[in-house]
Amino acid sequence: MMTSTEYIAGSCNIGRSEIRQRQIVALVGLFLSVSALVGFISTGASAQARLGMFLPLSIASIGWVQSRKKFCLAYGFMGTFNFAGLGKLSKVTDKQSLTADRKTAALILMQSLGLSAVITAAICVLPLS
Repeated sequence: MMTSTEYIAGSCNIGRSEIRQRQIVALVGLFLSVSALVGFISTGASAQARLGMFLPLSIASIGWVQSRKKFCLAYGFMGTFNFAGLGKLSKVTDKQSLTADRKTAALILMQSLGLSAVITAAICVLPLS
């Protein structure tokens, strides 16, 4: 388990307080997802309506993947990192590190949206009646 407390290009761009924020986002997304699913089940919503699960599931999965990887995809795309207090960003200065960060950010985004899509598809095929 990586417990880095410093910036590592393409690997780690957030510290403990930022990781905690991503965990909170994941929990909020999970709460919204469960709430939506309960609503869909209780109303017998159509498969098309259940496609709406993708958004709250995306919030949950993006927060979860970022917290697990200790890497903020937005910071990766912006070329920043933070190991200080919340909002105290530092700039990535070299081009090679920026390229590595953007590649990792894109991978995290694809992983998160892929996870959301798979779970949404599973919910859409569930028989609710």
